[in-house]
Amino acid sequence: MQSVKVTKSHEEFLIDSLKDPEESAVYLAVVLEEVDSEPDLLPLCLGHVAAALGSASDRQWVKDFSASGKSQAIYELAEWLDSLGLKLTVEERYSEQFIADIREAQQEFENGDMVPFESIRRNI
Repeated sequence: MQSVKVTKSHEEFLIDSLKDPEESAVYLAVVLEEVDSEPDLLPLCLGHVAAALGSASDRQWVKDFSASGKSQAIYELAEWLDSLGLKLTVEERYSEQFIADIREAQQEFENGDMVPFESIRRNI
């Protein structure tokens, strides 16, 4: 019996890695920083993120966005902000539990208690 080696495509591997919101944020931030932007690049990358993190309605939103030609306006906004010394970027949003854990740790610290870093859960 001959064994069959199953491999993932580059796109499947990419989408799997983008299931981590932090990875998706970095991926989109890099795309927004492109100096020589291509209007089709942003919708492509948004589609990867929608496939990784979103639902069918999110994937449809990306298709509509792509068809509208709005991606060039996003790049123009990024370029204009850059000329002002500012940067358009994407960051992951932290979960309410993570924020509550940070506030609790801050309160304990203010009360003079030592707070081990490991006690703060990172649930995004």
